[in-house]
Amino acid sequence: MIEIDQRPAALVTGAATRLGLAFARALAMQGFDIALHYHHSKSEAEAAIDEITALGVHCQGFQCDLAGEGVNTLVDEVVERFPALQLLINCASAYTAAKIAETTPALLKQQFEVNFFAPFLLSGRFASVVQRGAIINIIDNKIAFQQNNYAAYLLSKKALAELTTLSAAEFAPNIRVNGIAPGVVLPGSNRTEDYIAWRVQGIPAGRQGHVSELVAAMNYLLQNEFVTGQVLYVDGGESINQRGLNAEDYVPGSGS
Repeated sequence: MIEIDQRPAALVTGAATRLGLAFARALAMQGFDIALHYHHSKSEAEAAIDEITALGVHCQGFQCDLAGEGVNTLVDEVVERFPALQLLINCASAYTAAKIAETTPALLKQQFEVNFFAPFLLSGRFASVVQRGAIINIIDNKIAFQQNNYAAYLLSKKALAELTTLSAAEFAPNIRVNGIAPGVVLPGSNRTEDYIAWRVQGIPAGRQGHVSELVAAMNYLLQNEFVTGQVLYVDGGESINQRGLNAEDYVPGSGS
């Protein structure tokens, strides 16, 4: 087994489950050692560590509440264990639906702490200690819309998209920063088949996406070293399927 200081390492936040685990698994298969961040999902993290270690790389779990003080030292803890850290994937997310008028100060704070403040702080520290590498922010194709039902969440993700371009400019040329904005790929367990079918009606590609397609997007952003400051929508075109009202579609008598 290659020594830890000779193999590239990746810090993936929220890597114990779902998309974060898929990214971590794919990176391990490419030869990355994995710093697997998790918060509450201890048992899932332990299972993920065993799975990734079985692929022939080193994997260690790092428990951290991204809304707490631990976020300030996470990158340094990872570098102490994995000196060859080269990649940061900000995948952890807090997702709570609430309209603007329904959003409490506590909810607003929590959504921004996890979805924006943590990636902001982790990216800054990563750029300070890594000589050459890449950052990928996992955003959401909702940033193309004005869905006030997810006000705090949506605004935090829009801010993360802006951070992607801003940090790409600041960290160039040694660190490239890009984002992935997934569409309907991994709906929550509470989403019914009828709901998914309804969502698919608004997707030009005519189907739900696959996790493998998000992994392919990650690989593209890692392999193409001439791409930075970009947000790659992987959503079957859902984010472009908004025509808006226009004169050619107007039917006289249909409205005031």
